[in-house]
Amino acid sequence: MTYILGISAFYHDSAASLIKDGKVISAVQEERLTRIKGDASFPKNSIKYLLQSNEISAEEISYVCFYEKPFLKFERLLETYLSHVPVGFQSFRKSIPLWIKEKLFQKNTLIKQLQLIDKNFNEDKILFSEHHLSHAASAFYPSPFNEAIILTLDGVGEWATTTISKGKDSNIEILEEINYPHSIGLLYSSFTYFLGFKVNEGEYKVMGLAPYGQPKYVNTILNNLIDLKDDGSFKLNQKYFSYSTHLVMVNSKPTRKIHPPLREVLRFPPHLICPTRVMT
Repeated sequence: MTYILGISAFYHDSAASLIKDGKVISAVQEERLTRIKGDASFPKNSIKYLLQSNEISAEEISYVCFYEKPFLKFERLLETYLSHVPVGFQSFRKSIPLWIKEKLFQKNTLIKQLQLIDKNFNEDKILFSEHHLSHAASAFYPSPFNEAIILTLDGVGEWATTTISKGKDSNIEILEEINYPHSIGLLYSSFTYFLGFKVNEGEYKVMGLAPYGQPKYVNTILNNLIDLKDDGSFKLNQKYFSYSTHLVMVNSKPTRKIHPPLREVLRFPPHLICPTRVMT
């Protein structure tokens, strides 16, 4: 009997899942237990719930899998900052110390947190999966298909923002990918931010409001913000976006194109700036 504990944490909406012999038997978000919206902390309550509700101990867990690879992500952050020097120093100054102090050594953090749950937890059981492979696996393995093409689009993982993968039986192979800074997810988050909502929290509000609007800016967006190719690949026009160098998602250029003159409500109040979410 094989148990796998899956963990997502330290960004937004932390969660844990439990797989038994290849099937998901339980999953829960930490916010459901702490009642903290979007709780990003280590999901200790979720893990305890999974173990208790399924009447198993931590020692029975065969593997623990974390949803991304921190070192690859750190590589992307460094390369991004270095490619824009000296622009982006303030963002660099805020993000890098946090990485050096905590995020770069997440394996140690995971070990400590898991051993607080059970002091006998075996640290050799911890594995790390690439971010987009985790997304693809969450779609393919619970599906009824033995073979499928898997499309994943999000903000950004380590480098990839969009991937096309092939799933067959127990294997998933990434066939094509689009890398940071070109990202449909970050484009969506940029509009979320532009409209005055918080990144990684207010996107569902934009989605909910979308049916009540009219698509009158489609051509403006396609002609200025994104270069969309016939094969579905794309590039974002980086002169309109600031997420690689600053603590904001966009600069004032999109507002001149989309809504001149800039309204006061769209001047990005300081409390809406989320540096750890923009650059992580």
